Amino acid sequence: MLKIAPSVLAADFAALGREIADVRRAGADWLHLDVMDGRFVPNISIGIPVVASVRKATDMFLDVHLMIMEPRIYAARFCDAGADMVSFHVEADTAEGITKAVEAVKAKGKMVGLALKPATPAEAVLPWLEQIDMVLVMTVEPGFGGQRFMEDMLPKLRAVRRMAAGRGKDLILETDGGIDERTAPLAAAAGCTMAVAGSAVFGSADRAAAIRALRAPTLSQED
Repeated sequence: MLKIAPSVLAADFAALGREIADVRRAGADWLHLDVMDGRFVPNISIGIPVVASVRKATDMFLDVHLMIMEPRIYAARFCDAGADMVSFHVEADTAEGITKAVEAVKAKGKMVGLALKPATPAEAVLPWLEQIDMVLVMTVEPGFGGQRFMEDMLPKLRAVRRMAAGRGKDLILETDGGIDERTAPLAAAAGCTMAVAGSAVFGSADRAAAIRALRAPTLSQED
């Protein structure tokens, strides 16, 4: 069954603790926190103090997505703030820098993921595939909420799943961007196991029903 990670980017920040408690009661599996630096992506969002505050407010699994340059500088600090998983973009640093960021998260005993922009091929994660726990395939351009799901990213999801299976790797495959009742089954059929949903959950009057709808039976697709 597809797991759901509501993105707090779509929550009401004036009532964030209540919003988090609500999606937890509604059956969310993880909580997704987008960190933007205004450099790697145009927008600026939350940082280390907000992650630390969220950690105090909930026992949910915190999935922290760093959309920042040179994640090696900050990855360990987000672990210390309470992240359970820290993911960052392969495009955000040199290969050496990405390796250092991966090692920093693993040294903290936390899970680590690599994220791919739409233009980045699946093969970009291959140098680190044995070390990481998750690949995040962006199905929108990172940096803005409310964008339309890019269906041409479905082959990339399938490619990542094939690469992981070929190495016997039990990999979490996450997708982020434009996830709703229509697109969640498409992503799941392509191999996605964790879907980030913002407005589809936080924008719903009945969040439990919204999460159930996102987990609806998957569609069949040919590889």
